[in-house]
Amino acid sequence: EIKELLKKGSTKKKAVADTSTGRGNSKDNKGDEDDNGDPDRKRMMQKFEGAIVTDPNVTFEDVIGLDQAKEALKEAVILPVKFPQLFQGKRKPWSGILLYGPPGTGKSYLAKAIATECKSTFISISSSDLLSKWLGESEKGVKGVFELARERQPCIVFIDEIDALCGQRNDTESESSRRV
Repeated sequence: EIKELLKKGSTKKKAVADTSTGRGNSKDNKGDEDDNGDPDRKRMMQKFEGAIVTDPNVTFEDVIGLDQAKEALKEAVILPVKFPQLFQGKRKPWSGILLYGPPGTGKSYLAKAIATECKSTFISISSSDLLSKWLGESEKGVKGVFELARERQPCIVFIDEIDALCGQRNDTESESSRRV
């Protein structure tokens, strides 16, 4: 049933693409206006500008194997984007997905394919870009990434090596690392 919806949705790709064509310049200009008021925010946004891919060009056909992962991602991410009417009322789409596995198995490639399929902006950032030795800077970095994603929506945020950012909690960690 879900596969049929996704296949029917792929024939309606043009309609989905038409609704997202206005996102480019108007959102960018709005973001620039907001940045003029706060120099810290402007610096933060410039730091993450290199992590943004507005038109990712990886498709699910480019991803070899990983059929179960592709199907799960289509159901969890693409279906709610293409058919939001199915996720009204008590049924809500997922707010996040954790891709895990050894290095080189295609996690970031899959994330890029999802962004392409959803016609979304793709923000790929490493946890090392977010971590800072200065108190409060890591929190500002995380907040900045998600503010940037809201400005550029629809958007897929991919945080590589998130385990370094969100490790296992224990009694010896500081309050600032808990807030991140």
